[in-house]
Amino acid sequence: MNAMSADAVFTVREIAIRGEDAARVSAFVAAHADATPFHRPEWLRAVETGCGQKGFFLIAEDGEGRIGGVLPLTAVRSPLFGNALVSSAFAVGGGVLATGPAAERALVEAAIAKCRDLGLGTLELRGGELPQGWHHDIGTYLGFVRDLAKDDDAELLAIPRKQRAEVRKALGMGLEVETGDTPQLRAEHYAVYAESVRNLGTPVFPRALFAAVLDEFGEDADILTVRHEGKAVASVLNLYANGSVMPYWGGGTHAARGLRANDLMYYALMLHARTAKGCTRFDFGRSKVGTGPAAFKKNWGFEGQPLAYAKYAADGTTPREINPLSPKYRMQIALWQKLPLPVANLIGPMLSRGLG
Repeated sequence: MNAMSADAVFTVREIAIRGEDAARVSAFVAAHADATPFHRPEWLRAVETGCGQKGFFLIAEDGEGRIGGVLPLTAVRSPLFGNALVSSAFAVGGGVLATGPAAERALVEAAIAKCRDLGLGTLELRGGELPQGWHHDIGTYLGFVRDLAKDDDAELLAIPRKQRAEVRKALGMGLEVETGDTPQLRAEHYAVYAESVRNLGTPVFPRALFAAVLDEFGEDADILTVRHEGKAVASVLNLYANGSVMPYWGGGTHAARGLRANDLMYYALMLHARTAKGCTRFDFGRSKVGTGPAAFKKNWGFEGQPLAYAKYAADGTTPREINPLSPKYRMQIALWQKLPLPVANLIGPMLSRGLG
């Protein structure tokens, strides 16, 4: 197939997130160097299944019907956190994925129209090109990515000395590691993750979201769990794309800290990603500037790079704000941390469906 010309004209249409068009989009995403797992139709399907938020997928095609760009969108509606059309919802990445500026512009214009049609006040793009005139945020979040080493010993030596000492201690704790996608691993992961986010003051996502991501992504997702004396103390759900592994939803129990279970978890994932998945990069995900998680990732030898997000607010209104570091959420976070875990696990999924 011939390459697209620089002056190509693109037409944008909405496709079903299941079916023949979705398969074409998956091929386009897989071949694009800037793609993330959150550009895939599978992500929209998982969010729709797991959180009940409606997904939409826009594609830009040239005169010969060739895809020049894609934009996954989810309509997130919440009485607590506001309404928005998001690319991509429940994700740290997304935004327009295109072959050039013409397709980008066409998709942005179509997304604005879609936002208005749905009666949503905010359109959020988490990555990609930032449209002119929008609210830009390039100072809140950092992304952490580095290459994996060539073998296990080199991977350990690639970790800075102080953090490497913690990994060595973890290796001597008699901890067990299992990776895969079994009912036991799914149950353990949810229990560990739910406890971890409660302790941070955040409502846990629905169990159905994790299940749907694992079901939709198949071999491109798995769980790594660390156990001590048979009990899960740390666990992470991982995504694989374009030669990278991303530990996406992970955490540890109260016991994990003393056991250095989280340290072993990430080191073991680095080895697993290289040997079992053929990955060459480790994407430690995003963290907010000046936070403990950002410092933790820097200790592992990752240099944070600013992530670029953009928001469009209809008719000059103020875009929604769900940053947990915002002063308006501090009291809610403090109260959530004090909730009994069974109560937090009961209420949390109902609230977190609107975070998007």
